[in-house]
Amino acid sequence: MNKKVIIAMSGGVDSSVAAFLMKEKGFDCIGATMKLYDNDEIGISREKTCCSLDDIEDARSVARRLSMPYYVFNFKEEFEEKVIRKFISTYENGGTPNPCIDCNRYLKFEKLFQRMNELEYNYVVTGHYAKIEENDGWFYLKKAVDDNKDQSYVLYSLTQYQLSHILFPLGEYTKNEIRDIAEKQGFLNARKKDSQDICFVPDGNYTDFIERYTGKKYPPGDFVDINGKPIGKHQGIIRYTNGQRKGLGVAFGQPMYVAGKNIEKNTVTLCTNEELFSKELKAVDFNWIIPNPQNEIKCSARVRYNMREKPATAYINDDNSVNVVFDEPQRAITRGQAVVLYDGDIVLGGGTIV
Repeated sequence: MNKKVIIAMSGGVDSSVAAFLMKEKGFDCIGATMKLYDNDEIGISREKTCCSLDDIEDARSVARRLSMPYYVFNFKEEFEEKVIRKFISTYENGGTPNPCIDCNRYLKFEKLFQRMNELEYNYVVTGHYAKIEENDGWFYLKKAVDDNKDQSYVLYSLTQYQLSHILFPLGEYTKNEIRDIAEKQGFLNARKKDSQDICFVPDGNYTDFIERYTGKKYPPGDFVDINGKPIGKHQGIIRYTNGQRKGLGVAFGQPMYVAGKNIEKNTVTLCTNEELFSKELKAVDFNWIIPNPQNEIKCSARVRYNMREKPATAYINDDNSVNVVFDEPQRAITRGQAVVLYDGDIVLGGGTIV
């Protein structure tokens, strides 16, 4: 195995320990942080986000401690085009995006791969909790040992070429073990809190971010029931996501939830909790990781990051879109999110729900 690797370092404990583990195994390592945006350009304070100067200094500190060259790569233009603009467009068109998937796809495993090739390095290493295993020349993506930290869901778009040039050293560890390693190595970020929010919307208020970024105001419209009957007024269509109950701003005789949005009519459909459940979905832009998938596949499927997989059957259509039928109805299947298919610990593939 060739030994030259680029470590994607965010300043957090996971990527720092990933760097340490690769050094311990004798790899020739350089650390790299992706500069994705300037905080003042998108209207957020510097200390609230994972792209802050503090995080870059944390990454630099760990690289220095490991006697490892360290670089900051400017990918702001690509991040704006591939992640931020898509995030906004998906909301404007009635969906709910997952920008972390796009960031992995277009930045970590596209732009960083370009740098890897330019520098004539052999692998990109990240702090993701997932595993890659080779069998008969084919590379499989698998769940991490730590079920609570497994990130295979956001990695479904990886290609065979990428899988053959990625290393996930944390896949065999638990989060507690990673923090323990960081403490023993004296890393200043050993107990640093994990980022839970979208990096460019650290306060979670994506509506304010979109309005500030676009300069637009999204007009009020009607809440309607599942029969299309107006039952109240909403405050702008981008403020609502499927399954939402809180923050509707209207009192009803029973709990009501967002079931969908009609962009042309500027309406938000509400329903009862029972009416949120459905068994079927369609996904496009589907990436299969396994070789030669059958037209009908018994599997388990996940439609959001923080859920367990549920038994389902996937049907491949002639246009390569995929219909997924669950054995039991699932709550709040949402346009714009990803559906990822599994066979036990193996990721079969995934795509975007439409």
